Amino acid sequence: MQWPRARGRSMPAVANAGPRLETEYRPPHPIDLRRIVGYERRGPGDPAMVIVGPVIWRASRTPEGVSTIAIRETGRGEIRAAAWGPGAGWSLHQLPALCGGLDDPEAFDPGPNPLVRDALHRNPGLRLGRTDLLFDTLASAIIEQKVTGTQAFGAWRRLLTGYGERAPGPTPRPMYAPPTIEGWRRIPSWAWHRAGLEPPQSRTIVEAARRGETIARAAATAPDGPARDAVLTSLRGVGLWTSAETRIRAFGDPDAVSVGDYHLAHEIGYALTGQRVDDDGMLELLEPWAGQRQRVIRLLGLSGPREPRRGPRLAPEDHRGR
Repeated sequence: MQWPRARGRSMPAVANAGPRLETEYRPPHPIDLRRIVGYERRGPGDPAMVIVGPVIWRASRTPEGVSTIAIRETGRGEIRAAAWGPGAGWSLHQLPALCGGLDDPEAFDPGPNPLVRDALHRNPGLRLGRTDLLFDTLASAIIEQKVTGTQAFGAWRRLLTGYGERAPGPTPRPMYAPPTIEGWRRIPSWAWHRAGLEPPQSRTIVEAARRGETIARAAATAPDGPARDAVLTSLRGVGLWTSAETRIRAFGDPDAVSVGDYHLAHEIGYALTGQRVDDDGMLELLEPWAGQRQRVIRLLGLSGPREPRRGPRLAPEDHRGR
């Protein structure tokens, strides 16, 4: 089949592209592909994900090597994908999980709350996807600790383009997969600083990389919830927020709540009560949906009422030398 490109000529395939592999996946129910897979994108300039028209391009470092996968939905409800690189087979095999195929929305009971019931009705295609790539998800969450989204996405972009691996295949623009675990550990100190990260963040990633393979295996085999939380928070510098953000994207955890987020408690409180609340208040409000709290958060984020913006945006701090 023909895959749409960006305007102008697409980039030539890099040397390790290998043959193109293809597959089709037919979800049992209609899904919102862009919202599910696009949730993994780290900002509009993410070098690991590019969305061109109906096609989502994603570069990954799989257990079998780097791969690029191009995903699109047909008018008949099928998901078609093509992949290149040493990890192409792994990426195609993992495609259903990425598209939310392992999620179980039937287990969710919205209860009597009219707001949540309406949000569910308005978003029937929402599924919680998962990448099954723990370390890269953990690294991106650590990068996003206590900084603005603009800062975090900029740092992610600089680190991947500087120390990642060029993605194989005819990508619409140069794309990069994250470094290896050892590659993350070997990023020089000045590069973290130039990317805009503070020493606590870079130290946390480096320390996590020292135990990377062990942590990845332990987290992958642990059940969702407290057991997986305990594995991730055993890393120095990884708290409940970072663990939750990692579990959401790597494992599609339907109950993960990012306690300590700068905005989340305010947004959930306003959506459900019309007033801001703190983290304890948020957890109390979400208690009726225990086991499915992340799903409720996602639904409210898509269709819940939003508090009007009154104050200035949080200004990013830049501690780099000029």
